[in-house]
Amino acid sequence: MVKLTFLGTGTSQGVPIIACKCPVCQSNNHKDKRLRSSVLITVDGQNLVIDSGPDFRYQMLRAKVENISAIIFTHEHKDHTAGLDDIRAFNWVNKKAVSIYAEKRVQESLKKEFSYVFAEFKYPGIPQMNLIDLTNEVFHINGTSILPIRVKHLKLPVYGFRIGDLAYITDANYISPEEKEKLKGLKVLVLNALRREPHISHFTLSEALEVVRELKPEKAYFTHISHQLGFHDEVEAELPDNVFLAYDQLELEID
Repeated sequence: MVKLTFLGTGTSQGVPIIACKCPVCQSNNHKDKRLRSSVLITVDGQNLVIDSGPDFRYQMLRAKVENISAIIFTHEHKDHTAGLDDIRAFNWVNKKAVSIYAEKRVQESLKKEFSYVFAEFKYPGIPQMNLIDLTNEVFHINGTSILPIRVKHLKLPVYGFRIGDLAYITDANYISPEEKEKLKGLKVLVLNALRREPHISHFTLSEALEVVRELKPEKAYFTHISHQLGFHDEVEAELPDNVFLAYDQLELEID
């Protein structure tokens, strides 16, 4: 059994956007309120978090997460990394460093962004983390097998991940035929669908639907959603029966 909790389903600015007066940002529907994209995967008795964006602290509090085994990074953009300092709470609970899985390029970005963590003189109370190399090969976290999926975010290589019959991909606008082979036979595919209009580095709603039609997962959930996509309930009513818009705090269980 794999449990997936959507910690956040919004794009880089979240929804509502600061100072925006559009109808979606003014919506009272809780499904139209989106923190920056991140998920919690509970499997084999452990909690794995994919990406720790600016809302990480509140996401952990809201989901009542008391322990994590690791954070896995898709890429280095700020809306996916900016909350990493708040792992300090888990350092205190576990009395040890948190395992951080990231490819070399992302590790170098983290070392610049959080330079005080890696400085020769370490100020008391700073986050403790172990950086672990991630490549396009299967890796394991405490016995859980994770298959990376290499996708493109315009020209930036980004990782998605498959755990069992669940796959999570965000910030993509291209998946090669070779990587699509890794996505066959899924029960649940989570994929970014930013808006309806073309975008330079994200799948649009129609492009995401085309990927779903090609890969044929049993169910698909769209995430990394902009206020430009429209109201949650109205958009979801347009989708095929096996395709849904994810929303914050949605929980799925995959056998």
